[in-house]
Amino acid sequence: MPTVFLTGFPGFLGSALVERLLDRHDDETTVTCLIQSKYRAKAEASADEIEAEQDADGRIELVEGDITDAELGLGDDYDDLQDESVEVYHLAAIYDLTMDREPGKHVNIEGTRHVLDFAEGADVDRLHYVSTVVVSGLYEGTFTEDMLQEGQLFGNYYETTKHMAEVLVQQRMDEIPTTIYRPAVAVGDSETGETQKYDGPYAFVEMLLDQGDNAVIPAPRGASNSEFNLVPRDYVVDAIGYLSGIDESEGTVYHLADPNPPTTTELIKTFGEALGKKRTLVVPYPKGIVGGLLESLSPENDLIKGGALEYQTWSASFDCSNTLEDLEGSGVECPDFEDYAGNLVEFVRENPDIDEGAMN
Repeated sequence: MPTVFLTGFPGFLGSALVERLLDRHDDETTVTCLIQSKYRAKAEASADEIEAEQDADGRIELVEGDITDAELGLGDDYDDLQDESVEVYHLAAIYDLTMDREPGKHVNIEGTRHVLDFAEGADVDRLHYVSTVVVSGLYEGTFTEDMLQEGQLFGNYYETTKHMAEVLVQQRMDEIPTTIYRPAVAVGDSETGETQKYDGPYAFVEMLLDQGDNAVIPAPRGASNSEFNLVPRDYVVDAIGYLSGIDESEGTVYHLADPNPPTTTELIKTFGEALGKKRTLVVPYPKGIVGGLLESLSPENDLIKGGALEYQTWSASFDCSNTLEDLEGSGVECPDFEDYAGNLVEFVRENPDIDEGAMN
């Protein structure tokens, strides 16, 4: 029986993407999700829920494995699954700016190499690889979808591993039909605000919630002129769901980013308005000073961990020409941040105890 092979389930993007794949393929095609044993119970619950909602009983198959193993931890099942796979979606990665070097290397780089080997041996119709816009590193200026190795430096090891992984993918695009997706910073659903974890820009919401009607948020100098590119989960999943189903996407890189992003200052003030603040004052400081200030106040704050402060004065902007061209007429488009910011903060208010360690 033909199957679509997917890594990264039951993660933030993977769970939603499985629903789109079941819709697209006929009833004879299953979706096989490679899962870690520690997420077995969560994966089973998610699969049961999706199958019930999609009237797709038995079409999601869960196999325990490990992308850091050359045979994906599948043992004797490797060859059979390879023979049955018609498409591969590779989403699994460590998404953590503070990751340790060894697990980051094994999962993000070597894991991608092993999935590439699997896809090539399976002779799949397409490999769909989820990268990230942070492969741009500290590049200054407009980073286009055909750029990758531009001599850029990197702000943390997460950026380095994702860049190296995409280099591996692009090096094998002549042998494996491939589409690459580079999402910007993913936040909750634009309609419901739902998310699995609070990180990145949610730190601003946290700081604002801790203050009264008049809030003061420190930000590095230049935040008022620097784009903070974030996108809601439903846009990322809808875009991948559509683009992965068209012939034109083969061999293409897509920036799944906001073509009209807010500046960091605008983002903070929009969050403030959504939280009903009478006034949100963004106070500029030299980056070194604000980093020290934040660290003294909250060492674990997501605004400073792993070099996250750099994203408040992001030196790159992201051209989305391929994405906009190929999504035209599909009905899929990135909503304006100010239109869904209220839904994000309302979800945080109603769900203050989301586990920060939840998988992506």
